[in-house]
Amino acid sequence: QVQLEESGGGSVQPGGSLRLSCASSTHTFSSHNIGWFRQAPGKEREMVGIITRHGDRYYSDSLEGRFIISRDNDKNTAYLQMNSLSPEDTAIYFCAEDCAIATQYCDIWGQGTQVTVSS
Repeated sequence: QVQLEESGGGSVQPGGSLRLSCASSTHTFSSHNIGWFRQAPGKEREMVGIITRHGDRYYSDSLEGRFIISRDNDKNTAYLQMNSLSPEDTAIYFCAEDCAIATQYCDIWGQGTQVTVSS
């Protein structure tokens, strides 16, 4: 049973923007921290950012300012707005639910959505 489903990925030119969505079918979305992660080809998975159940946001130092995480608890959906994209942002992007800030460990994962930045 799919509990988290990402959407909005695709191909974009350098300098462009994309907004990813993460729809949750759990009944605990509003009480959980939600994380966004990415894995580029040949690299380890890295955290993009986490938004707490209260709406506090924590970002990877290298991405803060270009990427914005938000959530709509009424829709059980989280979002990742990505701006000024570069080829280095090409990766599979995952959302996750029930994430710990300190360890970045998350209990529930989506299957990911591909983002490709290329001219």
